[in-house]
Amino acid sequence: MTHPRIAFIGAGNMAASLIGGLLAQGIPASHIRASDPGAEQRAKVAAEYGIELFEHNAEAIAEADLVVLATKPQVLKVVCQALAPSLRPGQLIVSIAAGITCASLSAWLGEVAIVRCMPNTPALLRQGVSGLYANDKVSATQRAQAEQLLSAVGLALWLDEEALIDAVTAVSGSGPAYFFLLIEAMTAAGEQLGLPRETAARLTLQTALGAARMATESDVDAAELRRRVTSPNGTTEAAIKTFQAGGFEALVQQALNAAADRSAELAEQLGQ
Repeated sequence: MTHPRIAFIGAGNMAASLIGGLLAQGIPASHIRASDPGAEQRAKVAAEYGIELFEHNAEAIAEADLVVLATKPQVLKVVCQALAPSLRPGQLIVSIAAGITCASLSAWLGEVAIVRCMPNTPALLRQGVSGLYANDKVSATQRAQAEQLLSAVGLALWLDEEALIDAVTAVSGSGPAYFFLLIEAMTAAGEQLGLPRETAARLTLQTALGAARMATESDVDAAELRRRVTSPNGTTEAAIKTFQAGGFEALVQQALNAAADRSAELAEQLGQ
């Protein structure tokens, strides 16, 4: 596939992560542009990645095949309405703005090809995962371009229904915070058991990293891995039974349901 010309509207952390990932994949810097209202941010991104930066969005997208909307959701309506007259036929719009539906984007931009994405913050380390949904105006070539874009910072998974973006938000979009919460709790518990705080933190973090690698690299699922390390009447079983007695699985389900419901609510509010 030939390298598409890509323009980023907004040059914040997530956009910068995508730019870095694309360059690492071999996309020429000359094929990437970005716009940002902040002069300091423009200078920083230009210096770090060697791409061309613009103050005005219309200049950035002039020759782009793919336009990435990477602004805050709260300002996206105004940004899109101002951008719409400058769009050319055949340009693909990729939105990484949380909570903005394809219907809202179409209302603001016109009937254009749109891929809506939900990445997560580990994308900043190129260890992210994104759910992608394409509207019916997206071609096979454009799907491949969008997948290449998000694959630059991790795993990209396609969804058949846009409504599933809310579930992706609940599982992976908000998911890193759930693991951070567990890390906090385990560190505090280790300290309460008598470990120095730094030791408890390092034990917890390395355990989390090791468990994640085992789960991603194993040929069996997480349930089987758990069974393999849970000896009958052992220490791990005592802890697992305590988790389950406290309703752990049901609590996780309730938490993800709450996140998905809030995602849907925000989409309705932000899309007006």
